[in-house]
Amino acid sequence: MNRRTALTALLAGASAPLLAACSSGITSLNGSGSGGDTGSSSGGLVIGTANFTENQILGYLYAGVLKAAGIKTTVKPNLGSREIIVPALKGGDIDLLPEYQGSLLLYLDPKATATEAGEMQNALAAVLPSSLEVLPYASAEDRDSFAVTQETADKYGLHSLADLKKANGKLVFGAAAEMKKRVVGLVGLKDQYGAQFKEFKALDSSGPLVKGALKKGDVDVANVFTTDVDIAANKWVILSDPRHLVPAQHIVPLIAARKADGKVRKALARLGNVLTTAELTALNRLVDKEKQDPDRVADAWLKKQKLVA
Repeated sequence: MNRRTALTALLAGASAPLLAACSSGITSLNGSGSGGDTGSSSGGLVIGTANFTENQILGYLYAGVLKAAGIKTTVKPNLGSREIIVPALKGGDIDLLPEYQGSLLLYLDPKATATEAGEMQNALAAVLPSSLEVLPYASAEDRDSFAVTQETADKYGLHSLADLKKANGKLVFGAAAEMKKRVVGLVGLKDQYGAQFKEFKALDSSGPLVKGALKKGDVDVANVFTTDVDIAANKWVILSDPRHLVPAQHIVPLIAARKADGKVRKALARLGNVLTTAELTALNRLVDKEKQDPDRVADAWLKKQKLVA
């Protein structure tokens, strides 16, 4: 049994009900959080990551700055999608996740309307169970986007997501399986833009499957992340989002409140202040294009930034 199967089985028998909501949130990197400094990291932290390159890099960046602060850490990479790892955090199987503001908020509250970073941080604090907390968000941001080839854009006159309606029933959409039921996915594209597709192909999250399918023409529209270096390399057209379906997506630590003590907050805030979108894109390139290991890439970058010795 692999890690993902084992974790899914572990979580299948129990649900994690939402508890009393936090009363306030973080609106900047200088915030102190809604739960105060009442937690303790003395027993160490287990960091989980989603099943795509960037999130794994972020997990190792978190681990590096926490270790430098004297906190024992373990990284469990590639555990799966948000639908798996957030319940794992609620259940206590892991203690910390690198998350993305907008996607996390819509996962917790599909009717959420906040799109600006500070508003979303407060909204997250209001809908999270009291056992979980979001810490200050990073400067770095990575949004979902929807890409087509230049050929497809020219053929159907596609410039924005609103144009997709003109090609209803003609285009094949490729993305990770969970995008079929997400607001930032087929649900929102239909509700906000009236877009309907000929077929949905379940592939991966801005990974080799979906990008390969877009290159080959097996899919016409692909969900890719804005920090993905293949967008510029292949001259793909990113469809604009005039109705703001995709909210701000700053990187944000999601942590078990019991672990969120002062040392953890300070270490992750230092990282968040330094990590920019451009830096994160460069780190993705080192792993995806140059085939370097994400843990070594993270360690080298932290040393370069003088965040670790």
